Amino acid sequence: MRVHLVDGTYELFRHHFGLPAEIRASPDAAVRSVVEGTVSLLENGATHIGVATDHVVESFRNELWPDYKSSAGMDPAILKQFGPLEEALGELGVTVWAMIDLEADDALASASTVAAEDEEVEQVCILTADKDLAQMVRGTRVVQVDRRRQRVIDHDGVVQKFGVEPESIPDLLALVGDQADGFPGLPGWGMKSAATVLARYRHIADIPDDAGDWDVEVRGAPRLAATLRESRELAALFLELATLRIRPSLVPTVESLRWRGPGIGLAHLTERWGARELTARVETLASSR
Repeated sequence: MRVHLVDGTYELFRHHFGLPAEIRASPDAAVRSVVEGTVSLLENGATHIGVATDHVVESFRNELWPDYKSSAGMDPAILKQFGPLEEALGELGVTVWAMIDLEADDALASASTVAAEDEEVEQVCILTADKDLAQMVRGTRVVQVDRRRQRVIDHDGVVQKFGVEPESIPDLLALVGDQADGFPGLPGWGMKSAATVLARYRHIADIPDDAGDWDVEVRGAPRLAATLRESRELAALFLELATLRIRPSLVPTVESLRWRGPGIGLAHLTERWGARELTARVETLASSR
């Protein structure tokens, strides 16, 4: 079996901003689009699906770093759709993790870890383009799927894209920063220099303090080494922000992710959307399984 893990927050943003302005004004237009995308997954053979959302955008990371991403400044039209999205997906019959203290990325990381340990699982597909989830990629067994670009990213794909192994992604983000998540990284460290050093040492903790001890050539190495040496505590904080948390208790068993068919509320939702045919598609699919 394949397990499909969907970044509901990413999908909500992707569909919201991908819709024409006149349609986007509808209070649940993006919700409908995400649900339709999930139905398409089921129609294409998906059997075990979990969707994670940031029910509350703020998380424990905001306590560690006050400038970490928050709901401040976000389009209220998007924020209002998280609850309806979670309700709609629940009525569709898929597992939903509406995250409060942890983030949606942490839920996806947890589910991918549990699923990858199950011998019955052939492959785990994490449906998101979010670079944070690249740290969870394992060979061809756990992959990222960028649905917008129709691209599957396995271990070799991560190395090709970032220049480092998946396990080094948190270290990479700690050095260069993550604008989307609101932390800046260390001054002077860019993607090229960080990838070159981490391709050799893998983790920040293993990078020598003195550039003279580096056995890779990096432009501006003495300056970069001095910055890291003087800012290791800050780098460790950024590494903590970038490292996804694993909570296996979120997924009791892989079988708990099996699609269970629609709830009685789906018909009411699709009627409100003017999309009764969507319920018919789902019911036809359920009857065939």
